[in-house]
Amino acid sequence: MDGYTSLNNTTSGLCFSTRFPPIVRLNNTITSHLFSTIFSSLGLTSNFFAFCVLLGAYRRTQSRSRSSFLIFLCGLVVTDFAGLLVTGCIVLTYHYNRFIWEEVDPNCHLCNFMGLSMVFFGLCPLLLGATMAIERFMGINRPFSRSSNMSKRRALCTVLLVLAFACFIGILPIMGLGHYKLQYPKSWCFFSISPEPVDQVFSLIFSLVGLLSIVVSILLNTVSVVTLFKVCCDRESVQRRRDHEVEMMVQLLGIMVIASVCWCPLLIFVAQTATSNESTVSNKTMQVNLLIYIRLVTWNQILDPWVYILFRRAVLRRVYPDLGRTRASIMSMYPMMTTSLRRKLTRVESMRP
Repeated sequence: MDGYTSLNNTTSGLCFSTRFPPIVRLNNTITSHLFSTIFSSLGLTSNFFAFCVLLGAYRRTQSRSRSSFLIFLCGLVVTDFAGLLVTGCIVLTYHYNRFIWEEVDPNCHLCNFMGLSMVFFGLCPLLLGATMAIERFMGINRPFSRSSNMSKRRALCTVLLVLAFACFIGILPIMGLGHYKLQYPKSWCFFSISPEPVDQVFSLIFSLVGLLSIVVSILLNTVSVVTLFKVCCDRESVQRRRDHEVEMMVQLLGIMVIASVCWCPLLIFVAQTATSNESTVSNKTMQVNLLIYIRLVTWNQILDPWVYILFRRAVLRRVYPDLGRTRASIMSMYPMMTTSLRRKLTRVESMRP
């Protein structure tokens, strides 16, 4: 068998059809259980701490736009925490118990669940990052396109729609568009990247959705930062403080940079492999590369919470004391419309019960 371990498709589920290279010196390579243990523990602790920080900030804030943004951030933290918890439990159980997948999961239900979880919890931060970029773009560059800032209920519904879309993509292989397979070193499951048409289609869907989310985030955040910079540098118009706008953009840029660095290698690898008719099913080098890229993606879930923890106004003011001074508002870019809009908003607020 040229050094590989092959599984019989006739006696095992389809998810066990991958041929794995021999695993040598387990404790001294990237396949070590220490990687999974450290990454899971660090990620869970960081996200729990970040959730406590965000919850406190949400209770103190009085800005509607800030409250909506915090709802998106809480969505990111919760999905990152849940993703690490769900996948980490399965991976660590395998590493410490060394169970045989074919015996524990002969019908591939557990493998399909883990594959779905990997796709769902992987796409969620990318899609939520793009959604936040769109919301901030509209709030900063098109403040008059809506009568008021996004409500908390609308923000929550938007988060739920994003989660539903990510879940729909994750279900596609279970419905027949693609396959979830056990991956090297037999501790986790992910979708199959092979020349088979259904696998190619799903691989391209996954990579293109991820890459498109990153591109949207980069483009819209760039425009928003330029607009916000112009407002902050406008010394002639001084209105109420909008420090939270700077804080939100700094946090959003941090999320964008981390997501781009951690996710682009995997997304590009998946797209290149799918379009080149190559396969990770029996290619030792590609199986190892896929594992390395997944390790890199895990850093996204570990580093994201520290963006919320470190890039708060209280911390930013220590680095840049001028942030606490009064500065221009987004409304200062539209002086002719400010008065009429305020009257309209005041009238709408007074009509509410």
